[in-house]
Amino acid sequence: MRLTDEQLAHFDENGYVLVKGVFDPEADIDPVIEEYKGVLDNLAHDLSDAGDITSLYEELPFAERLIAIYQESGKVHAQYFDFSLPQGGVKPDTPFWAGPAVFRMLTNESLLDAAESIIGGEIYSNPVQHVRLKPPEHLTPVNQETGRVQLGKTPVHQDHGVVRVEADETQMLTVWFPLMDVTVENGCLCVWPGSHKRGLLDHCHTKLGIAVPGKLLQGKAVPMIMEKGDALLMHKQTLHASYANTSDKVRWSFDLRYNPIGQATGRPSFPGFVARSRQYPETILREPAEWETLWRETRDHMARVEDMSSFHRWTEDNPVCA
Repeated sequence: MRLTDEQLAHFDENGYVLVKGVFDPEADIDPVIEEYKGVLDNLAHDLSDAGDITSLYEELPFAERLIAIYQESGKVHAQYFDFSLPQGGVKPDTPFWAGPAVFRMLTNESLLDAAESIIGGEIYSNPVQHVRLKPPEHLTPVNQETGRVQLGKTPVHQDHGVVRVEADETQMLTVWFPLMDVTVENGCLCVWPGSHKRGLLDHCHTKLGIAVPGKLLQGKAVPMIMEKGDALLMHKQTLHASYANTSDKVRWSFDLRYNPIGQATGRPSFPGFVARSRQYPETILREPAEWETLWRETRDHMARVEDMSSFHRWTEDNPVCA
């Protein structure tokens, strides 16, 4: 889906554009939902074998089963579903999911058409990427040390702020989309229009994660209410956050990045791949199994070799955060 001149102008002026109907809900998104049913089943059996849950909850629909498993085990098992690895402490058996339905979403032609409108036809799938299944906060296990839910709202940040310095010149594009309708109630994103024009802002270490302090915010956030099939494209310096999920349903989304081939990803330890190349189509990664192998080999390497470099550029004693 190519962006119109009006959409491109909106992106340039505001740092984001919400594009309706990028995906076919049934043909594109439903296979991902079906694939993740198997991932949840794997988690249930692993926890049952370990004695962490007393039931597999097989009679429940996906979302209710996820909530029940998280509640009984007392832990959010987000890593089981993610198609990325933790930033540290990787072990030989650290779980992740890089299945074929997920790969097909990362390489969806309509999505890549939209990305090409902004970053050109030589497109690299940046490995700064996540799936997020956020249960209602009132049904989510609490961190006993902090008293906060283990997976709650996302604090205000810029995606530029979570990559390393070598990606400062990278034309990184964020593509965020829900696998369901999202509203303020169930935790949609909100963005600060035009905030990308301010450049990279300082981020602070908080209990919710790395975040831009409130004293640096200007203007009001706009909620991104979206339907299943829509996609939100954002500049890497656009301020954004998510609302808390106060509904009774799981909020489910993909958070992807793309950049022109040859530019630094900001996560050199993680594997990206050529998603589209008009000049050299033979370099495109087309097989889901090859993508899964890249992540498996990365996990094996990271389990053997500790990466001592930091993923974040700001230290906890940043004077802006005082």
